[in-house]
Amino acid sequence: MKVSRTSRLNGEFQKEISEIIRTRLKDREPELKGLISVTETDVAPDLKTAKVYVSIYANEEAQKAKSFALLEENAGFIRHELAAVMRMRTVPALTFLWDGSMAYGAKMDDLFKKIHVDPAPEENEGEEKEEK
Repeated sequence: MKVSRTSRLNGEFQKEISEIIRTRLKDREPELKGLISVTETDVAPDLKTAKVYVSIYANEEAQKAKSFALLEENAGFIRHELAAVMRMRTVPALTFLWDGSMAYGAKMDDLFKKIHVDPAPEENEGEEKEEK
């Protein structure tokens, strides 16, 4: 199976951006709190823009919002650092977006736990009635 250039670039950008955030950006911005995961990148076919989907796990919602704002403010810095690592003629402009899939998954897990009913007690009652 042949893998397209953009899908290879998506994987490389995701890995490198995650590394830049984890190391250099956290050193530069000590206010950046929480666990920041780059869940997906989507590079445009013309390589001019890239969407970077992130999920942030922090203790408070205000902390999440502040960390996300810091990411948006430092998009230029991350792009500059990315240009130093990647051997490309042009590095795309980065746009950071929330990835709500993890929160959605956690919400669905909670809902499934609420509706899950253990059928074992009902089956045991039926067996006792048959034995009598």
